[in-house]
Amino acid sequence: MNAHPWLTVHRGDAPLLLSMPHTGTELDAFESRYVSPWLARKDADWWVDKLYDFARDLGATIVRATLSRSVIDVNRDPSGVSLYPGQATTELCPTTTFDGEPLYKDGHAPEAADIADRRARFFDPYHVALAAETARLRALHPRVVVYDCHSIRSEVPRLFEGPLPNFNIGTNSGKSCAPALTAAVEAACAKTAFTHVTNGRFKGGFITRSLGKPEAGVHAIQMELACRGYLREIAGPVAEGAWPAAYDETFAAPMRAALKDILEACLAFAKTA
Repeated sequence: MNAHPWLTVHRGDAPLLLSMPHTGTELDAFESRYVSPWLARKDADWWVDKLYDFARDLGATIVRATLSRSVIDVNRDPSGVSLYPGQATTELCPTTTFDGEPLYKDGHAPEAADIADRRARFFDPYHVALAAETARLRALHPRVVVYDCHSIRSEVPRLFEGPLPNFNIGTNSGKSCAPALTAAVEAACAKTAFTHVTNGRFKGGFITRSLGKPEAGVHAIQMELACRGYLREIAGPVAEGAWPAAYDETFAAPMRAALKDILEACLAFAKTA
């Protein structure tokens, strides 16, 4: 029996681990504390698990949280240190949406004891699972790629100016993986009709930064997708009933094909050790 029903782990044997920390929408027992369930789910990485569902056929291991990031963000530094000093972001237990809207009803925002409890119940088990699967794969292969899957609305003025490129590659400014992996992913992106940038607004979150140890054979990279690349995204602010856009397999097909090439490039890199 799974001790953590909000956490799923699919085990493969290829030297590739996909992390999906923000695809969940479950609010657990906290739902009544939020201003609205829609706001508490608004900033999910919508349909990313569907977008990458082909990864199992590549032999990838997939670690996924089904809990909403509004309960706790397992890709934030648990010490509270900002991953992007001087730039707007959200906390370990977010109190606002990306657009700055309050998430909690008056008097219901999490305090220190609540945050500590959520960290023990949700954050720590997610990272224990990531570490265990990374170690399992590293015992099988001299190189392992940890690929952290994300997406975000293409325009969020509070967080960044203008529309994001389609592919936003993060390697903690080159510290979390070998240059050859970065180059391989960039080359796969460059072959598509989509735009890409490396270490732009998103350089990789806590997962990429904490797991990436290229000197030890673990190469971590974050991929932040602008939603318009795979969803019929409405430009500008979104409202309840209009977001998220429905997942359309036909519309998403070009992005899925590009992502398959990217993951195959990751595998080729891992297998060259």
